Amino acid sequence: MNPSTWFDAVQLCQHSGKSYVLVTVLSTTGSAPRDSGTKMVVTDDACYDTIGGGHLEHSVTRNARAHLLKGESTQIIDNLPFDSKLGQCCGGAVHVLYEVITQHSQHLAIFGAGHVAKSLVPILAQLPLQIHWIDNREGLFPELAAPSVRMELTDEPVYELRHLPEKTWVLVMTHNHQLDFDLVHKALSFHCFDFVGMIGSDTKARRFVKRLQQRGLSESQIAKLTSPVGDLRIPGKRPIEVAISIAAQLTQMLHQNAPNSSQNKASQKVLWDASKQMTDQIKS
Repeated sequence: MNPSTWFDAVQLCQHSGKSYVLVTVLSTTGSAPRDSGTKMVVTDDACYDTIGGGHLEHSVTRNARAHLLKGESTQIIDNLPFDSKLGQCCGGAVHVLYEVITQHSQHLAIFGAGHVAKSLVPILAQLPLQIHWIDNREGLFPELAAPSVRMELTDEPVYELRHLPEKTWVLVMTHNHQLDFDLVHKALSFHCFDFVGMIGSDTKARRFVKRLQQRGLSESQIAKLTSPVGDLRIPGKRPIEVAISIAAQLTQMLHQNAPNSSQNKASQKVLWDASKQMTDQIKS
């Protein structure tokens, strides 16, 4: 999906958890490229729709991205006169509203597009995650209309680790044990990933730990490896069952990372009220 209008772009950003700035022309005096009420959306790497182009739009885009870098949701009104500094000397001015919407979306890199991954990704695409799905085999990625999922076919999956943002969660589930090890070894060596999970058995995990120790990784580095990955209280070995197990663990992690969120506070209150009600019923 490549939005052509600002409202489609807002929907895309909201669904994918991407931060953005909604720019609105509040009012104009003199000769202006577009009328009041015109809008556009600016993200860190793209612009959607237009408020007229030219030096005005270039300046507004630069300002919007500067606001994004502050990482705070806010509203700002700016007055931009049409002068030589703006590159438009026709007189007049434009008042612009910047509505900065900051969304803290967790990045997740999934290596492998096998049966479990194909069951897992559609579930995770409904969560506030930015998913980078990577495999080195052609024809495995399914048709998936999810703006939060970027699929990448590459001959060198291990090299892709270098391009991931810091604090990315890494999930290793390829078809090849040696590739799994290379990915885990490199991911743990970088020190910048908060979570490295690997699908597999207890036996596979123990073997990997020994090999990682032989490669000189520290105990603190190896401790970041979670394997077998998933909520092990959920039984079953079918791809969908394993996928649900992994999705459950990642969902728990998402909530743990936002202990002060209003959603968590509301959930805690519901649990507390329910617990108190049950206690009162028992006493009575």
